[in-house]
Amino acid sequence: MPELPEVQTIVNDLNTADLIGVPIRRAEVFWPRIITEPDVNSFCLRIIGKKFTTIRRRGKYLVFDIDDGNTLLLHLRMSGRIHLVSTNTPRIKHEHVILSFHDDRQLRFHDPRKFGRFNLMKDPERVLDRLGPEPLASKFSAKVLTKSLKQRKRILKPLLLDQTFIAGLGNIYVDEALWEAKLHPCRIAASLSAQESKALHCAIPRVLKRGLKNLGTSLGTGKANFYSVANRQGRNRDQLKVFRRTALPCPRCKTPIERIIISQRGTNICPKCQRL
Repeated sequence: MPELPEVQTIVNDLNTADLIGVPIRRAEVFWPRIITEPDVNSFCLRIIGKKFTTIRRRGKYLVFDIDDGNTLLLHLRMSGRIHLVSTNTPRIKHEHVILSFHDDRQLRFHDPRKFGRFNLMKDPERVLDRLGPEPLASKFSAKVLTKSLKQRKRILKPLLLDQTFIAGLGNIYVDEALWEAKLHPCRIAASLSAQESKALHCAIPRVLKRGLKNLGTSLGTGKANFYSVANRQGRNRDQLKVFRRTALPCPRCKTPIERIIISQRGTNICPKCQRL
């Protein structure tokens, strides 16, 4: 599933492509369940002739602000991708939503697993306000994180994956951040000392910025793998320290990386650096 660096890479690509202010000529939906709100016919009618005024990210959501006051939210889920192509490009399998622009380009949503979702709504805060703080924002301070952790008696990794706690983190970057901070993912959040919380606060932006710098993490060629709008794979795989590195030596201490299951999620740790 694309996480914060991957979604932000898509946003950056779309903004570079100069879609802002270009009217939408037509909307086509080939898999109706992908449109959560409103119904498909209303979605197609309401977006015709409209223009994007901003394209941004909130958590793992792509947020398209529209000139009529509506907002289009897109969550890529497990396997969603964005293709930006010319109008005469043949439609390929699994392209379920196509927005055609007046400049003869099309924004296509490609999703083999069909888990992605579009919401066209007047009040996007109804969805976005449920999300936790942005981990790259200035308001995400060590003090704020320490206070939030002290109030939680949950296991650390599931808590960090909870989008209402911190927005944008997923399996890859949580594993990487916990390794950076030398914290075992099964620790109880409230048990972290102030020093450990500060280490985690430093680690989370560090791994996210690394992912952003490398244009996201692509892990193979499977249908759920990440590709940018420009159809590039992210380069961050080569910078991963523990994620999917089972049995390889820890970059810090050379102990073999182990894979464990926490809350039904595969998790990679260094058993020496991240002691429980």
